Amino acid sequence: MKKEKYYISTAIAYTSGKPHIGNTYEIVLADAIARFKRLQGYDVYFQTGTDEHGEKIEIKAREAGMTPQEFVDEKAQIIKDIWDIMNTSYDRFVRTTDPHHEKVVQHIFKYMYDKGDIYKGEYKGLYCTPCESFWTESQLVDGKCPDCGRDVQPKCEEAYFFKLSKYQERLEKYLDEHPDFIQPVARKNEMINNFIKPGLQDLCVSRTSFNWGIPVDFDSKHVVYVWLDALTNYITNIGFDFDETTDEFKYKWPADLHLIGKDIIRFHTIYWPCFLMSLDLPLPKQIFGHPWLIVADGKMSKSKGNVIYADDLVREYGVDSVRYYFLHEIPFSSDGVFSKDLLVERINGDLVNILGNLVNRTVSMNFKYFDGIVQNHNVYEEIDNDLIENVLSLNEKVSKKMDELRVGEALQEIFDVLRKCNKYIDDTTPWILAKDESKKERLGTVLYNLLESIRICGILLNPFLTDTSEKIFKQLNCSITSFESTFEFGGLESGSKLSEPVHLFDRIDIKQD
Repeated sequence: MKKEKYYISTAIAYTSGKPHIGNTYEIVLADAIARFKRLQGYDVYFQTGTDEHGEKIEIKAREAGMTPQEFVDEKAQIIKDIWDIMNTSYDRFVRTTDPHHEKVVQHIFKYMYDKGDIYKGEYKGLYCTPCESFWTESQLVDGKCPDCGRDVQPKCEEAYFFKLSKYQERLEKYLDEHPDFIQPVARKNEMINNFIKPGLQDLCVSRTSFNWGIPVDFDSKHVVYVWLDALTNYITNIGFDFDETTDEFKYKWPADLHLIGKDIIRFHTIYWPCFLMSLDLPLPKQIFGHPWLIVADGKMSKSKGNVIYADDLVREYGVDSVRYYFLHEIPFSSDGVFSKDLLVERINGDLVNILGNLVNRTVSMNFKYFDGIVQNHNVYEEIDNDLIENVLSLNEKVSKKMDELRVGEALQEIFDVLRKCNKYIDDTTPWILAKDESKKERLGTVLYNLLESIRICGILLNPFLTDTSEKIFKQLNCSITSFESTFEFGGLESGSKLSEPVHLFDRIDIKQD
């Protein structure tokens, strides 16, 4: 049977510096979704990468005494290394300096120009270099850039414009007919009320005041401006071109999910759909503007000195501990706050006490009482039913939460069942059963119920805590890890031999000042 396609992308990371944990959260969130879809049997294509052009890069490269290409090569590698440290399973890491991408962007620009959707004019406005955004006086907040709070400078230059206004009615109609296109709903309402209803302004899509960009091939003074270059990566890297549209593109497009930060949702839900309409291409199925991961004193910035990097956290706490925190602590639609104290609390409370102790106690008891041989003599009692029902309903609950992109809540469902497993140990008291030879077969069934519950939870944990899941299955010495096997209780074979127990997570001592 042919698998169903699922194309998920993150925003491409800007190569101006090393990504902090707020940037890294996005790739981990996307990875969990991609891995879960693969587990369900989808043919997943997961794309990420780097955005490498613009005035900001040109300035930073000059300050570093490097060429822009040398600068972005270095930064792209740093970003890719962190994505790899976080154990993310992307299928393609794209770069906007790839010659193929640049060539297709030039073709797109020319196509839109020939169609009459791009025209030459003059741009007068207030410009924020770090954000690479033009603003009107009324859009400023206290005279500063509304996105980053920095100073803006007046700029006037010749530029090409995209006729965003031409597609206003069509975009409004599309959003009305596809209510789930933008998630969460609060972001959709913000886009409609704050940007679309007041009237779309034509968009500046070229610049002449710097050189580090894709040249407009029919007007060499101009380079293609950021969003027409960056957003089109979602199609240029899967085979879209006017010369010959590939089978890969026909198969993969439209994307099923663009996962992006809430700060760039305007570009993805207004500019990008209108670009696609201009190209006569289908729109992506859904765009999710995820919340931010911030620190206690607000958004991370080097000027505040509050920047935290994921690779530093991984060296100190381990990759799955950091992944767990990112995925569990950030709500669906509101910002999550990072603190090391809460990370340590989650490691000790959830990963050590709930998950780690459950697996270690269960496997250790099986070795102590049965030399590591799995034994199920089907000596069931009423108390078993509740545990088994909870375990068997877990697949449906987790799948529903993942379909809604409520990843933290999906993870919570699994840990709720793990808590029930720990309570089951307390209620059935295997150590007391072990003292009575006549209860030996009942003891085997109790431990089997726990081991089988761990097997099913281990499968559903895999997209979130991949290394930990593999360690669990190594101890269970079980290869039955399919998604389908979580619908039935009994996949772990009675008579099989477990592997020696190992600690999944080490408790972290909380240093007292």
